Amino acid sequence: MTAPCVRVQSADFDLSEEVAQLRRRNPKVGAVVAFVGTVRDMNEGASVAEMELEHYPGMTEQSIEAIIVQAKARWPLFDALVIHRVGPLKPMDQIVLVATTAAHRGEAFAACEFIIDYLKIDAPFWKKEQTPQGARWVDARVSDADAMAKWQLP
Repeated sequence: MTAPCVRVQSADFDLSEEVAQLRRRNPKVGAVVAFVGTVRDMNEGASVAEMELEHYPGMTEQSIEAIIVQAKARWPLFDALVIHRVGPLKPMDQIVLVATTAAHRGEAFAACEFIIDYLKIDAPFWKKEQTPQGARWVDARVSDADAMAKWQLP
């Protein structure tokens, strides 16, 4: 098992290359699961021309690393990668990549879903959308909190 790989960057990423790099790290990998989040052109009934993401450097990376450590404690992962973009993004731009590797698909799928669910709530990012009505900050959704709650231990 390798150390968590977390990158917060303004530059786009190449999904194929990132997955290929993960696969090359360990010949025991039997499953790779990747989630890519993108900017939508509509949110809460309004057109979105642009989304700007801000973060707290250093704190953000530590927060994401802690989420990956939790995932690795729950599932037998070989590796996990999170790339999250910041700065101004347009509709259809890639925002985030979460990828996991494991011997079997079940663990890789569960860990990937766990990481993105926690990332949506626990990672210190702030999103501001540009709409025809002006700029607005995006609040956390109840559905994101509900998704994260399913992972809580009793």
